Amino acid sequence: MRVLGIDCGGEYTGYGVVEMDARGKLCCLTCGAIKLSPREVLPKRLSRIFTQLGEIIVQHQPDEVAIEDVFYALNVKSALKLGQVRGVAMLAASTAGLEVAEYSPLTIKSSVVGYGRAEKQQVQHMVTRLLELAEPPEPMDASDALAIAICHLHTAGTLSRQRVAAR
Repeated sequence: MRVLGIDCGGEYTGYGVVEMDARGKLCCLTCGAIKLSPREVLPKRLSRIFTQLGEIIVQHQPDEVAIEDVFYALNVKSALKLGQVRGVAMLAASTAGLEVAEYSPLTIKSSVVGYGRAEKQQVQHMVTRLLELAEPPEPMDASDALAIAICHLHTAGTLSRQRVAAR
């Protein structure tokens, strides 16, 4: 299974495509971040996210997409912008005919690090180890996106095994 993880953000939107083979080995196919200029008007930034995510989907052909669920934000304006970015990410996936799974930050960190309150550097370190990367993914948004994809692969694998056991 191949999953595109997306870490939505107002300044950077991270992405990472991870594949899991039949033996459960994880492989990073690509990762990075879409940098947004605060000088651009919001509709232009959202359009850029939609277009670039669409290009990543066409190039890497993921089976599913996973994004971080909405979490508490201190600033209402920031929360609204994040919601718009999430909507555009979901639209890009849906337009390509892909299912979208959403995970809370606690679930993602628990899945990747084993501790739901892990720091970003701990997540980045575990992503680097799990994917056997030579260097930690940069920027941190790319690392977070890979963590989201890994979380989905682990969750999908567990659900699949449960379905088989239930038969």
